Amino acid sequence: MNATTDQPYQGTLDKEFFDNAVSKSTLDDWQYEMRREMQEILPGLYLGPLSVCKDTIGLQTNGITHILCFLDALETNLFKSTQTLSNYFHFKAVEISDSNTQNLISSFPSVSTEIKNVLQHSNGKILVCCNGGMSRSPCFVIAYVMETFELGAVQAYNFVQSKRLCINPKENFKSQLKEYEPIYQARNVRVPETLEDLERQRRRRRPAPEDDMEGVGSENKRLTRTDDLQNRNMANAAFTSSNMPI
Repeated sequence: MNATTDQPYQGTLDKEFFDNAVSKSTLDDWQYEMRREMQEILPGLYLGPLSVCKDTIGLQTNGITHILCFLDALETNLFKSTQTLSNYFHFKAVEISDSNTQNLISSFPSVSTEIKNVLQHSNGKILVCCNGGMSRSPCFVIAYVMETFELGAVQAYNFVQSKRLCINPKENFKSQLKEYEPIYQARNVRVPETLEDLERQRRRRRPAPEDDMEGVGSENKRLTRTDDLQNRNMANAAFTSSNMPI
């Protein structure tokens, strides 16, 4: 089993950490057989295929305390080791199918919270897996990385792929990762919590005193808002047209 990271997990990692991880990753670091192993994406957060769950001793050696597994109904019926794993680990199976019609976005927040609780509050280590460890489970790890470290979908995807090169989510899943980016960003916008916060916002919105330049100022503000909107639309269009790496 592969378990390497560049620096200790400190709860917050800057953009440079993720960029460096991607730039240091090369094809020479990856061998075909490694897809059958689990890789440590961040300290304490592992990603891999379902088959690694057969090696309970190996999991314990790596300090795994929790297993979060994404299976469809058929895979759940075929997977007979649930009870055994539950004897050694905090094991949870989530029914998610590897199909083009499967919705992932609705499950991203709860899964990210679960991973966060294990890493930051339980001082544990968690393995996130699915049948091959290449489509469903990587998406949930990518969503966690996006939301926790406030990254874009492409940057988070590249980072996770730099640790486990074989990931290859369905195109529909990649699209959902892109769609989730503005969703988590909007949810993270700070809402005023106190009367003082509301008063500060009210003062910021209060119009400037009237003077002889009011008309000019209003026109300049209108033009500025128009320019900002155009720039934002251009940026959104550029991101939408970008291809998620394979």
